[in-house]
Amino acid sequence: MNGRIVDRLTFLGTGDAMGVPRVYCDCEVCEEARSGGSNRRLRSSVLIEGTGGDFLMDCGPDWRLQMEMINRRADITDIVITHAHFDHIGGLPEWADACRWQNKQGRVFAPQEVLDLILRQFPWISRHLEMIANDDGMILSGWKLTPWKVNHGHNGYSYAYRLEKQDFSWVYCPDAIGLTEEQKRPLDRLDLLVLGTTFVHEQAEYETRSVYDMHEAAVLIDEFSPIQTIFTHMSHDVDIRESLPLPTGATPARTGMTVDLGNYSALLPEE
Repeated sequence: MNGRIVDRLTFLGTGDAMGVPRVYCDCEVCEEARSGGSNRRLRSSVLIEGTGGDFLMDCGPDWRLQMEMINRRADITDIVITHAHFDHIGGLPEWADACRWQNKQGRVFAPQEVLDLILRQFPWISRHLEMIANDDGMILSGWKLTPWKVNHGHNGYSYAYRLEKQDFSWVYCPDAIGLTEEQKRPLDRLDLLVLGTTFVHEQAEYETRSVYDMHEAAVLIDEFSPIQTIFTHMSHDVDIRESLPLPTGATPARTGMTVDLGNYSALLPEE
C-alpha cells in the first residue's frame, strides 16, 4: 500500500429482504443463526469509512441494531440508497427521528425516481432529511459515485453504484438479475465487486425471481474478472459454514467483515 491511508468497507448486513433467521423457519441455517451463529444476517447495508468522511449505503429496517452493533449510533449523516424497497429504506424513519432529536439534518442520496418513491411512503421525512438527487453522479467523501439502473427481475428495478477513488474501483450491486449488455459495462476493470446472490442455486421459475444466484454470478464473474468478489444479500439457503461452489476470488460476506478499499486482498472478519 506504500504507506497510503485507505478507506474501509464494513458489511453491516448481508441478508436478503427477510434476513436470517426467518421468523417462521426451523431449517438448520435459521436455527444456527437463531443461536447467534455465523449465518445470522441483518438486511443488506455497508459502511464506508475514510479520511474524507463516512457514509452508509442503504438503510434497512435493521439500521438501529446495526448502529448499536458498531457503537456509532446516530452520528452518520450521509446515506446512499440503491432503491426504495423496504429492506433498503425501512430504517429511514428511525434515522430521521434520530436527526430530529439531535437537531441536525441527514442527507439521503439517490436517483430522483427513488427519492420520489421514498417521499411517497414517508411524506414527512424531508423535514429532517435532505433529499439529494444523484442521477448524474456525485462526489462523496472523496469517492466518485456513479449510479446506473439495473434489472431487479420480478421486483422491477434497482440501482447499482460504481465507486472510484484514486486507482481503486468497485461496484455495489445488491439487487440485480439478468443484466443487459449495457448494464454490464460499469463492471469492467474492477478491483472489487459486491454482488447480491440470494441463493446458491435458486429453483423458482426465472420469471418470478429478482436476484442472481451464485451459479449465475459465477458466469458474470467469469465474463468480467473482478480481482475480488464478495457475495451479499443472502437468504437462509446459504450456509456459510459449508464449502460453497464459489468462483476463484469470490467469498461470501460475513457480518462485520471489513475490506480495505485500496488493498483488495485484506478480508478481515471481526473476531
